[in-house]
Amino acid sequence: MPCYRCGARQTDPDHGPSPWRRGVREDRQVLICPDCQNGLDWAGELDHCTACGSTTLVCRLGEVECRTCGQVRAAERTPETRVSAGAPGLSEEVAAALSRVLRRGPTT
Repeated sequence: MPCYRCGARQTDPDHGPSPWRRGVREDRQVLICPDCQNGLDWAGELDHCTACGSTTLVCRLGEVECRTCGQVRAAERTPETRVSAGAPGLSEEVAAALSRVLRRGPTT
């Protein structure tokens, strides 16, 4: 899953915990990259718990749960797949990477 603000793909850290942050925006789970965390008020763009106001929410299986107070509510929006026009998807990126590693020609 890419950063919801800039589209950067998450990479595993060399050691220690990941510097990426999770949140929920418009009832969808999102990731925030370290560069975007240094930017504007990204936490203000996230959904907040209606009980305690926290942004430490997780969205799974059609529910949004607050990791601070434990409140669970139904997600109002259903999950959907969004593909940006002209931007390669993950499957295209993987195919291109495999072609480079295996020294094949470009994929069609």
